[in-house]
Amino acid sequence: MTIDAQHWEHQLLSLAWEGLGNRPVVPPVQSDGATLAEAYAACSQITRENSRTFYLASSLLPSTKRDAVRALYAFSRISDDIVDISQGGSLSELYRWRDAALHFPPRASEPVTIAWADTRRRFDIPTTYAEQLIEGIARDVLQNRYNTFSDLATYCYGVPCTVGLMSMHITGFAGSDAIPYAIRLGVALQLTNILRDVGEDWRFGRMYLPLDELHAFNLDEEDISLGVVTPQWRDFMKYQISRVRYLYESAFPGIRLLDPDGRFAIAAAGELYQGILDDIEQNGYDVFTRRAHLSATEKILRLPSIWVRARFSRP
Repeated sequence: MTIDAQHWEHQLLSLAWEGLGNRPVVPPVQSDGATLAEAYAACSQITRENSRTFYLASSLLPSTKRDAVRALYAFSRISDDIVDISQGGSLSELYRWRDAALHFPPRASEPVTIAWADTRRRFDIPTTYAEQLIEGIARDVLQNRYNTFSDLATYCYGVPCTVGLMSMHITGFAGSDAIPYAIRLGVALQLTNILRDVGEDWRFGRMYLPLDELHAFNLDEEDISLGVVTPQWRDFMKYQISRVRYLYESAFPGIRLLDPDGRFAIAAAGELYQGILDDIEQNGYDVFTRRAHLSATEKILRLPSIWVRARFSRP
């Protein structure tokens, strides 16, 4: 099973290959069972409070893998919040957190670092991917406009793609052929976030839509500022959603390269997130005044068909 990479993917693939070989020996975490359990519980709580979709999808994993992906989520969430909550963030604080989260021994005062260190050791997660995630988040302090889709895709590698690559080590995967699929899924997830959060990002002074594509649809930043759904905006959003759906669909065959007990969870994460695109369409492409989402009931109702697709899909 092979995937034909597009031009923008080659740079992302080179970053992924660079990270794959960096697996330093991580010593066992020197914490008693109760302390470690409390650390993982803290990660689970962070996941539940910040991403109901990820929390639901991770619940479909065996307990050890479930705890690990929630530790990964908590590490990523704290990293991202350092920049987002302060609306510009502090690079010094972000790098302090990086040092605390990636170096040993983990600090007893920061439970997430304990669970994350244990997860990295158990599942042999390459350190470079975590470092790339931090550098990707740091870009939000330094850059908030992207001229082309290729530029934007490189930005997308920084968080969801690196999270996907680390998640693969937790779920288990057949080999390096899975990497291009993980990258496409990661880009699709981040683009979904971007389309959902146009209005919110604008209020924080950020705009993640490719400028050249906006101009191709006779739009500019003034249109984003006004927040009015025009025919040009609808056409622009249809184009963007079409591309994201293509990325989701072309990433899905990679599910078969994951270990069987992880396929349903990863398929659910992608398919449920894709439902946000449905809600954007149903709301007339208004992403300025309402944040698209799926209700808990809608998510549950989609799970049976996702299970069937994950179970019986073919490479």
